[in-house]
Amino acid sequence: MNARKSLMVVALLVVALPAWAHCGNCGVGGSEKDQADSHAGHGHAEHAGHDHAEHGEATTATLGHPAPDFTLTGVDGKTYKLSDLKGKVIVLEWTNHTCPFVVRHQGDKKTMQKTFAKFAGKPVAWFGIDSSHYCMEKIDGAKAWVKKNDVTYPILMDASGKVGHMYGAKSTPHMFVIDQKGNLAYTGAIDDDPMGSSDHARNYVEEAVTSLLKGSTVAVAKTKQYGCSVKYKK
Repeated sequence: MNARKSLMVVALLVVALPAWAHCGNCGVGGSEKDQADSHAGHGHAEHAGHDHAEHGEATTATLGHPAPDFTLTGVDGKTYKLSDLKGKVIVLEWTNHTCPFVVRHQGDKKTMQKTFAKFAGKPVAWFGIDSSHYCMEKIDGAKAWVKKNDVTYPILMDASGKVGHMYGAKSTPHMFVIDQKGNLAYTGAIDDDPMGSSDHARNYVEEAVTSLLKGSTVAVAKTKQYGCSVKYKK
């Protein structure tokens, strides 16, 4: 009987191994649907909570509390310090121009650029942040991408992943909205359409920024982010 059970366990492992091996590549390559199923969730609203970054590093960004300050250099060669912009509503967008979800939102549909443009002339700042460990190696590609797709806001390089870990950024895109007092007011997805199949997606970031500019409380402060995994240094 024991021998028969052992053979059954071995058989099950043989069947399951290919699926496990495939999942090991989730977020690195494959179709947009594969990556969304593995990393996305579904863009649903959640209750606020305290997350932790990968590799055991504490996430210090917490809803309703001061957003962690940082200084990063953009692909434009300029240096940007978050605290210099206090008094404005600030949007942070974790990005990686080689990710299919970023290609959709910055390239094909230009969700990010269109959302930012709606607040032209208003006290709103927007930054893309690339925390890929190899981001400096592809900086020329990032510069070309920005130019080709009319990305008018700065794209900042965070090769060490320090800023990404402070905010608990898990995907590209992963969005954070900071209020005029410097407190984190929203974190999560850009919208409720991970697959890009809706013509009427609910844009959570637009809603959050609009509410803050009106002096109102953000109705949905946290949703489940979706996209490719952030390629932190291991």
